Amino acid sequence: MSLHPLSGAEISDIRTQLHELQIEHRDLDLVITHLIENPPPDDLLIRRLKKRKLLLKDRILQLEEMLVPDIPA
Repeated sequence: MSLHPLSGAEISDIRTQLHELQIEHRDLDLVITHLIENPPPDDLLIRRLKKRKLLLKDRILQLEEMLVPDIPA
């Protein structure tokens, strides 16, 4: 985590990024489902899309953590 509090502009930028990644993540989920349900599935493409989806999820979690203020122990 950063040692300084985020500015309003930084928070806004993070929220914008977060929203865009969440949309991409949802879209990938729809594409993967469509490919699986409409044979013949392209297994390599599905694996690549799932990997991208996992990377997006990790980045989404990182951005969400940046928006949560640190709680002193």
